[in-house]
Amino acid sequence: MKKMRHLDGMYFRVKRGDKHESICISDMTENEILDALKDRDTYFLKKVIVNLAKTISDIGEQFDLSGTGY
Repeated sequence: MKKMRHLDGMYFRVKRGDKHESICISDMTENEILDALKDRDTYFLKKVIVNLAKTISDIGEQFDLSGTGY
């Protein structure tokens, strides 16, 4: 299991093993994300995307990161 980083602040209840945990979407597995978002409406999904884009931008600014090859 990857290290929990708590980067985006969007927590969902996820069942891991025998217990439920509150886990940041960026710390979830792909299957956990798909399950958490499967019944959400379009507005909710758009807000998740905006929050993740802001998180990526903030991390890039904080550490002066840029994509390559663009």
